[in-house]
Amino acid sequence: MTRTELALLARTVPHLQPGQVAQRARLRAQRTALRRWPQSGRWLLAGPDPASAVGWPEQFSPLDAGIWPHWPGQAELRGGRIELLGLTRTLAMPTGPDQASRADMDQELAAWERADGERPDWDRAGRDGVGGDRPDWDRADWEQACAPQLWRFNLHYWDWAWVLAAEPDRSAARALFAALWQSWHRAVVAGRGDAWLPYPTALRAWSWCGLHRDLVAGGEIEDRFAADLAAHCGFLRRHLESDVGGNHLVKNLKALIGLAAFFADDRLLEQSLDRLTDQLAVQVLPDGGHYERAPAYHCQVLADLIDVADLVRSTGRTPEPELPVAIRRMRRWLAGVLSPDGSVPLLNDGYPVSAGLLTALRPWPTRSGPLLVLPDTGLVQATAGSWQLLADVGLPCPDELPAHAHADTFSCLLHVAGTPLLVDTSTSTYEPGSRRSYERSTAAHNTVEVDGADSTEVWGAFRAARRARVRDLVTRADPGVVTIEASHDGFRRRPGHPAHRRRWSLTESGLQVADLIGGGGQHVAAVRWHFAPGAVLRPVEGGAIVTTSAGEFGVSVLATAGATLTCQAGLVATGFDRTVEAPVLTCRIDAALPIEVSTSFGRVA
Repeated sequence: MTRTELALLARTVPHLQPGQVAQRARLRAQRTALRRWPQSGRWLLAGPDPASAVGWPEQFSPLDAGIWPHWPGQAELRGGRIELLGLTRTLAMPTGPDQASRADMDQELAAWERADGERPDWDRAGRDGVGGDRPDWDRADWEQACAPQLWRFNLHYWDWAWVLAAEPDRSAARALFAALWQSWHRAVVAGRGDAWLPYPTALRAWSWCGLHRDLVAGGEIEDRFAADLAAHCGFLRRHLESDVGGNHLVKNLKALIGLAAFFADDRLLEQSLDRLTDQLAVQVLPDGGHYERAPAYHCQVLADLIDVADLVRSTGRTPEPELPVAIRRMRRWLAGVLSPDGSVPLLNDGYPVSAGLLTALRPWPTRSGPLLVLPDTGLVQATAGSWQLLADVGLPCPDELPAHAHADTFSCLLHVAGTPLLVDTSTSTYEPGSRRSYERSTAAHNTVEVDGADSTEVWGAFRAARRARVRDLVTRADPGVVTIEASHDGFRRRPGHPAHRRRWSLTESGLQVADLIGGGGQHVAAVRWHFAPGAVLRPVEGGAIVTTSAGEFGVSVLATAGATLTCQAGLVATGFDRTVEAPVLTCRIDAALPIEVSTSFGRVA
């Protein structure tokens, strides 16, 4: 670590709870033991008796079963390639039979079809690979060392295999799944590598429990498959991510609940449900939002809770009342923050939430009105005529969990007639580096930056040291105008202790944003506005003209000191490792505090 990173770490650790540090040390020690002393796996992977496996109840169908069948990658998977997060990579190269071998295959297949028997193993495992050759699963590359780590995680989730459960040709699907599973099992050492970090292990265990009925039960791999799931259960029981908490711990507990139902382990089921209930009191805030304050992860946690509640009911039990109450509150919250086009706003870390998942979550409509305040998550939605504003006036993250926080205090999103005008630049990578740092920075959001510093000290890929604290939130819905006002101290560490106060005033004619940077001394303040991809920004005296599919809008800027306006191209994330250019308007002022800047948005007559 550099000296700067050590200083940041020193300012990060005080936010953590002692139990987090102790659990992190414990998990690392166990991982080291599995790597250096494989015999320790006899304890660390010891789970229930595989013979006790009963599978999931027939009537239970998890959300994945209805979402993944629409995944378009089934044909590629049969050819040894897989597309995840928009990136396609080869798992297994084709064996490359010559023409004579192909002719033999064709004759064998025709003979089986004439006999109305089961298709040959090579055909069920995917004969039609790249160039017509079947993939060689014996030499498949499950390590994918050159792929980004998030892609590797998604590979080991195995949720993509749900597409096989919906395939009409059940025999072919079962054979391909068996080939894939045996290939993975040969290549991956239990307890080691990316595949056996607790989070991927949890997602894989849940997927395998669900896929067992359609793709494994009664087949040749069933006994070994059950034994592997028992090892997953043993591993997760001893590797719960209470050092991280948040959505990771929910995933761990969801997987244990699924495994407990799979193995008819009532004791484990009750213990895991009790721990999940305890987490609901921590992670689901009174206003219904998830405490990590990232709407995309809110959707993920809500989906997990819906799955758990449905599974518990399918076993003949009644969920504890805290679970359905949390689901109802989270559904209402989600409905309240949806953009006019029905999409999930990508605040903090996030990713585009599919329409299929959003439909399955069934957001409950909230009472309509000009003002919706979600005080615990710190979001305020204002509506006036065709204008809709979503303002971020809350904490950047929980004290103990900064992983998905951005330095975006007082950023906002703006829609006009259902069309985005101001957007969040979102997240295209979790890999540490300049792009990750930029996407988490204050400069990447519609807010004020002072002296090039972030309002919250985000650093590394998932850390945050000193955080902005919001004070004096006031919201009003008066006749003709909706007002939101608050201040934060995220720049208090700068000389002169600058403080930022922002007021949004929304009317049927448009939006006015008044920024006051108080404190003392000479500073450089920058107010940035990130416009939607496809918008065209043209500078004019004292502002700019923005052309979008919803029409032309004027942006005017007034400042107490000489301001420099610049129009430039920025980047907006559209998915994993995908960005598009979009215009950014920056107002920069170098002056003694206090500094006032007023920015107005309205239609061009």
